[in-house]
Amino acid sequence: MKTYKLTVSTPDGNVFSGEVIRLIVRGIEGDLAVLAGHIPFATVVKEGNYSIEHEDGSIRKGKIGGGLLNVASEGTTLLAGYIEWDKKE
Repeated sequence: MKTYKLTVSTPDGNVFSGEVIRLIVRGIEGDLAVLAGHIPFATVVKEGNYSIEHEDGSIRKGKIGGGLLNVASEGTTLLAGYIEWDKKE
């Protein structure tokens, strides 16, 4: 599958930057998934669960404290109030 650049930032700075296959978050109108080639848009992200599917197929999940999502042709940026990563198993 195609990948795209995702940057995740909090008030403390960047917490993730890399190539991903998919990002799933909850927008103001429900859950949404961002894949490579998605049309550009921006939306508010609600507090809740998220998941990131990495280039190697692994999936990282956690909780996000709301924020903003910007999808652009040069990459996707998720600005979060806070982010908690689930523990790796």
